[in-house]
Amino acid sequence: MSKLGQELGNPQAAGIYSLGCALGELSEAVDSAGFALFDVDLHGIKGKQKLLDAVARAAVFPSGFGANWDAFADALCDLSWQRSAGYVLLMRNAGDTLGLSANDREIVQDIFSDTVAYWRQRNKPFWIFFA
Repeated sequence: MSKLGQELGNPQAAGIYSLGCALGELSEAVDSAGFALFDVDLHGIKGKQKLLDAVARAAVFPSGFGANWDAFADALCDLSWQRSAGYVLLMRNAGDTLGLSANDREIVQDIFSDTVAYWRQRNKPFWIFFA
């Protein structure tokens, strides 16, 4: 297993980061760690609904996903349909605003932080990388 793959296995280090390696290196590390990779391309995404839809597609949220902030937070802290040793949410082409208003950006950042903390308490890594 690569050094990055080993680092991914540490739930205490998991968090929200700018991606510091090539996408291929991350993909290989995720595979070797036995994690699920949710690859979200935010190119051209504008607004809350489109961001929610993009993440829901990448993480294959259940068909009953409510497409609102509460449902988004619940889905990221469930993932029972994606059994895995850990999770990596890759947000590509995110830009500084994620295509969101300031208020929505603050909400999604809080949801991301809460999601990482939730999985950390369960000793399972959840990483979020922006590239």
